[in-house]
Order: sequence, then C-alpha cells, then structure tokens
Amino acid sequence: MPARAAKIGEITDIAILEQAIRFFSFQDPTLRFAVAGAAMMGIACGVLGTFLVVRRLALVGDTLSHAVLPGVAAGFLWGQTKNPVAIFVGAVVAGLAGTMVATAIRRTTRLKEDTALGLVLAGFYAVGICLVTMIQRLPTGNKSGIDKFLFGQAAAISAGDLKLMSAVTVLVLVVVVVFYKELLVTSFDPAFARATGFPVRLIQDGLMLLLAFAVVGALQAVGVVLVSAMLITPAAAAYLLTDRLRRMLLIASTIGCGTGIVGCFLSFLGNSLPTGPIMVLVASVVFAGAFLFAPRHGLVVRWVKARARHRRVGRENTLKALYHVLESRAFARDGVTLKELALRRRETLDDADRQAKALVRHGLAVVEDDGQLLRLTSEGKKRAAELVRNHRLWELYLTHAARYAADHVHDDAEKIEHVLGEDVVWELERRLNYADTDPHGKRIPTLAEGQARTGRAVEGVPPPEGGVP
Repeated sequence: MPARAAKIGEITDIAILEQAIRFFSFQDPTLRFAVAGAAMMGIACGVLGTFLVVRRLALVGDTLSHAVLPGVAAGFLWGQTKNPVAIFVGAVVAGLAGTMVATAIRRTTRLKEDTALGLVLAGFYAVGICLVTMIQRLPTGNKSGIDKFLFGQAAAISAGDLKLMSAVTVLVLVVVVVFYKELLVTSFDPAFARATGFPVRLIQDGLMLLLAFAVVGALQAVGVVLVSAMLITPAAAAYLLTDRLRRMLLIASTIGCGTGIVGCFLSFLGNSLPTGPIMVLVASVVFAGAFLFAPRHGLVVRWVKARARHRRVGRENTLKALYHVLESRAFARDGVTLKELALRRRETLDDADRQAKALVRHGLAVVEDDGQLLRLTSEGKKRAAELVRNHRLWELYLTHAARYAADHVHDDAEKIEHVLGEDVVWELERRLNYADTDPHGKRIPTLAEGQARTGRAVEGVPPPEGGVP
C-alpha cells in the first residue's frame, strides 16, 4: 500500500489490532524507512545529547537545530528540488555558521553564552522562516515539502534520507568509540585536559560538527522545532539513571532508539497523530519515569528513602532514650516502663506506645506487662550502646579538634550519631586516645560493651570488667 501524508498510517477502516499486525509485519516500504530512520536518529541524538548534557550545553543543541533552517532552504533553492545531499550540506554549513556567530558574540562582547545562543537561535530561525515562505510562493513551492522540515514528516523519509541518517549514525558511533577518552576528559575537566595537552578547542569544534550532522539527519523525522527535544530528553533521562558516562551513553542511545520506534508505532495506530511530536512525547514520558523513579535520583524514591530514614532516626532516638533511662539507674534493671520513656522523651504516653511498637516490629525490643514495660532485645541493646557511643565520641572530638564549647556540641552530635560508620568511630577513638568520658563527664560505652550485651565476643577486645547487665 503506498505511502500517505504526514503520518505513517492514515487508515480509518482497519481495527487497531490489524494495524498493529500490519506495523510489525513491515510490509510497507514507507514504514520500513520511517522506523529505521527513527531508530538511527534516536541513537545518534542520544549519544551526542549525552555530551551536551554533561557539558551543560543543552541550549547549544536547541540553537543549532533552529540555525540549520536557513541552510535547509538554501539547499533546496540551489537545485530547486528536495535533494538530500544539497540540503544536508546547506544545513551543516548554516549550523556551523550559527555556532561560530554565537562563539564570536560571546568572546568579543560582555554578553553571556546563553544570551549569544538566544540571539543566534532567533535570528537564524527568522531567516529560515522567511526563506521557507519564499519557497512556498514559487510555482512548485506547495509541492516541495520544504515546510515539513519544521515539524518533521517521518512518512516522507526516502531511501536516500535513510542512507544519509545511517551514515551519520555510524560516523557518530565510530568517532565516540575512537575518541572516547578525549571526549570524557574534556567533558568533565576541561582545565585538566588543556593542561595535559588535549586539543580542547578542536574536540569541542569536532563535537559541534557531529552535532550538526545529527541535527540535519533528524530534521526529516522530527523537524527543526522538536529535534532539540530528541537531543536532550533521552540524555537527561539517562543522566538521572546512572553516574557513569559509558552507561549513560548506552542508556541514552537505547532510550532514543526506543522512543523513535514507539513513536512510529503509536503514530501508525492513530489516525491523526503526527510522528515527530509523538516521539517527543514518548521520550518525555520516559524522562518523567526517570524523574520520579530513578534508583538514586528519582523524586519518589528519594521521598521513600527520606521517610525510611526519618523513621529509622526516630527508632534510634527511642533506643538512645531507653539507654539513658537504664544508665540513670546503673543498669540495675533492664526493663523501662512507657511512663519512664515518655518522661525521658517529654512526650505523651500514646507517643511512647507508638515508638515502642515500632521497636517491637523491627526486633529491637519486646513488651511485657500488658504493653506497659519495654525490654530491649540483644540487638536493641547493641544498637543503643552504639548510638550513645557515637554521640559522646563526636562531642568529645568537637571539643578537642574543633575547639567547640562543651555546651555547643550536643545538636551537631544528635545528627551525626546516626550516620557514623564503624571505621570512622574506631578512628575517632584512636585520635582521642581511647578516652572513656565525654566533655560532660559521662561514660562512653565501648564497642566491647555493646556486643557483650548481645552475647557476642569481639575478637581482640577483652570484655569489660564485671560485665554489663
């Protein structure tokens, strides 16, 4: 069945299931060209967009994508036909000219880079719109298809366009693989790269040239207006998913390729869905997912972790309060009533009851006497001793090393006690010459005491004299 209009599929009499089967059969040459072109475009844009994101040059991609429009129009005017090679050459020249103009403005004036890029974006795009309007007024202008470069027309990707996009993608991948080390160093530490002899300026210009190639290759699929989104959105999503550049390149190119194919599929199913905008929407959905659910940087994940941390700190503060009650009576009894806990925490009995139940759920305490008596388990005693030990060691360290006044160290120690690792605590003890009292004269529990309460021996550390009840 022949190709049709701006959408890949415009069939109204076929059910969605039949449309899906028809899509995955790849019977139509137009469909094959569109899907392959979208995949190539997604890979190239994902890879190059990664370097734009890590170099904080997202606006450069937007500027370049708009600056190529005069070159597209000039390439068409050169031969009065939609010749892919002429349009490619014209667009690349215009894109590089826009980049050089922006660089010249930034280097020769007091204007910042974002201002220079904004000027170039608006100026070149305005020139491009004027040229496109002139072309449309020519006798064959309405049939030229030049206007499709504004918003893209994946259905119009020809075999020549696909060859051009494939060549650009292969070139991008080869250059990134061969010059990965140089791109890595200049992306994250240009000053170090310059000091060690890397041609930072040349690498930057080469990256802009590759970017111009990729932008021109993507114009037919998503257009001038949306190509910057395909450059930045997959890379931005990948940036939230990993902290490694190699992995980020792989994820961004996978997202770009996947969103291109899915965008083609959804456009094929929908009767009035333009392919380019659908690709961008799919990429935006992927970014939204990464923004919310990324393992380390996702908004929802961070909220869940923050709540879990808040609850853990609450449990640990309760453990510390129980230890203080036990310490106040020289560990004569190992049970603490809810009333004693509430008085210590200066809270209500209901609050103390909730805290006690939280400790029980995590195996840190047991309740007796109809829930009115709280008794720490071995693990609870160990963790309580560790917290008090961390708190008092940090107070002592601040008074010794940072010269804090003894009455100004409590609040800082309240925060740090929950995050100190065992290695850091051992180092604190060593630096403090294994002191046994804090700045207020209170005894610092030792690691041996905390583990002796659990019945565990600490290798190389003798148990405290007389043991600890």
